[in-house]
Amino acid sequence: MGKEIFITATDKQKLEKLIMEASAYETYKKDNIKKLEEELLKATIVSQENIPDNVVTMNSHVVLENLETGETESYTLVYPHDADVMNNKISIMAPVGTAILGYQVGDIIEWPVPAGTIKFKILKIVFQPEANGNFEL
Repeated sequence: MGKEIFITATDKQKLEKLIMEASAYETYKKDNIKKLEEELLKATIVSQENIPDNVVTMNSHVVLENLETGETESYTLVYPHDADVMNNKISIMAPVGTAILGYQVGDIIEWPVPAGTIKFKILKIVFQPEANGNFEL
């Protein structure tokens, strides 16, 4: 994928720490860790204050459209310890979580998952912490 993605410097720092811990303790599938590392390497890093409000950051609440089924789903992108599938809080270490980080409203994303490849569009960001001046989430 050649699309430019944006990640805040703070998110990058926290995610690099998560990757180091995950690699050391083998808490997640190696493929998931590798994909997240690849996304961080290709990302444009910006300060929290300068991240556009249409970019998915950590703790953003987003609406996605599955382009195969036409169904929409709503998720909050969280760190693994906050993941709660019943409340639509999806971990950054889940394939879809890694896939949406740094992308913008309107982007179409194709991403490999255990069942094949999913294709979805980011319809809107309901909440982005940085857009609301919340730099502590």
